[in-house]
Amino acid sequence: MKAVEMLAPIHQAQLLTYLGLAALTLGMLINFNVLHLREGIRRMVNNFNG
Repeated sequence: MKAVEMLAPIHQAQLLTYLGLAALTLGMLINFNVLHLREGIRRMVNNFNG
């Protein structure tokens, strides 16, 4: 978990790296700095071959 002003492409890359290292398939980036929380949720799937 981290607090930033806005999500950037590097945050997606970090999440995919963390998912790969932990051998997990699903992760979420959540931006709390939006009017409606549903607009700040990004679901990411790691399609690793492991």
